[in-house]
Order: sequence, then structure tokens, then C-alpha cells
Amino acid sequence: MKSWIIKSLLVSLCFSFTGLFSQQRIKGKVMSENDMVITSVLVVNVSNGKSVYNDSSGEFMIEGSGNDELRFIKKGYERVVRKVYGTDIPVNVILQRIPEEIEEVEILKLTGDLKKDSKRLTKEDKVAKLQKDIGLPRPPEVMREKAPELKDVLLSIGTVLTFDIDAIYKLISGDARRMKNLYKYEDSQRNMKWIIDRTDAQYFLDQGIPEGKIKEFIQYAFTENPHILPFVKKKNIDGALFEMEKTIPKYVERLKVKNP
Repeated sequence: MKSWIIKSLLVSLCFSFTGLFSQQRIKGKVMSENDMVITSVLVVNVSNGKSVYNDSSGEFMIEGSGNDELRFIKKGYERVVRKVYGTDIPVNVILQRIPEEIEEVEILKLTGDLKKDSKRLTKEDKVAKLQKDIGLPRPPEVMREKAPELKDVLLSIGTVLTFDIDAIYKLISGDARRMKNLYKYEDSQRNMKWIIDRTDAQYFLDQGIPEGKIKEFIQYAFTENPHILPFVKKKNIDGALFEMEKTIPKYVERLKVKNP
């Protein structure tokens, strides 16, 4: 009920400003090459900077007009660029999955030296190493819809002032705050996965951390030592582990207290 009242007020506000012009909407659907629905696909209108995610049925709707260029981005799938020829024509897109190579499994013999073994048990990021060796720039950060702020409400288009109704609604309804909290959680999970993918479980076991507590420990380390994240952002696994090791004694001690 509250949400309905807010939306009604915003619609009334929209019609009270004669300087506003109506925005056209582009609709469409994203499917796989096997005719299966693909969700959480980022749809970016390059022409006006707008971006949305498609829904659970694969459908999306984004502001735009004829001749705009749309980009469809999904991890594990090839990126698609599509030209819009008319807002009345649905833009249906098929994404093709990128083939994944299974790496060869290597069995390492432990030497008994913790420092040497932990170094060997750190999985090499071959892509990052290759990019560094040949001087390629790092890929861009995760693309997603920006959580609106107060400064985004009032937009200036030439000499005409207009209001971003969508930004107003998200601020008033609390959607903007929820988006920021969601992004913070997603970043934390992504950073944790990045470390786990590059570090053998044996490394944590040798430090006295049970396998079932690895994720809990990494989350604890992020909170206790803010110097870890800069190394994660720079894709420096050795630096991240070096900083993380500073939190191990305190965490292991906590485990002993909880499980004497």
C-alpha cells in the first residue's frame, strides 16, 4: 500500500512538469542457444548510459529509442551487441556460452616447511600473469546498475531541468539503500571466492583452520584487516595471503575457546 502511494505521488509529480518529455522503452528477451531462459543478464544502453538486469523469465525493459545500441553481458557467455531499429519491435537475443577448459590436476609433495608449502599451494592465476607479462590492462570492474544518490535526482539536459523519477522512487522507497547493501555483499562473496579459487584448502588446514571454517575465516579476516582488500583488487594473491596471515592467530584462538 505504501509503495502504491509513493508511486502515485511520483506519477502526479511527473505530469506537473511540462518540461519533461516522455521516454520510450525498449523491450526484449534473452535466451540461450538451447532455447533456455538466461537470467541476471546485464543490459546496457550505450547511447544513453542506462542499464538494467533481465528478470526471471528472461525479459527486460530499458529506456531508449530507435538506433540505440544495446550490449548484453553475462559471465560465462559471449557478449552481444544489438542495434535497435524501433521501440515497437522486441529485441530478442541469444547468448552463446564460452567453452571452459578443465585444468590439469597436479599433485604436490609437501616438504614440511610451512612457508615453502604455502607458497606452492597458492594456485597461479595464469590469465592475470599473462596480462601482466604482455602489458594488457586489467578488465573493467563488475558492470551493474548504479545505486542512485540524491545528486542523481535532478538532471540537467541543455538548458532544461528534469527529474529522474526512477531515482526519486528508489531513494524514497529504500531501494537505493538495499542496492548498496546487496552490492557490498556481492563484492564480499566475489572477493572471498577469488581467494579460495587461488589457494589450496591444505594451506588453511596447515594453519589450524578446518575446511568447513575457511569461508568464515576469510570473512573474519576481511573485517579485522582492511589491508587485505587492496591486494585482492590488484589481483595480488601473495600480498592478500600475507595480510590475511596476520589475523590467523587470533582467529584460531577464538576457535579453541568455542571448541575447547
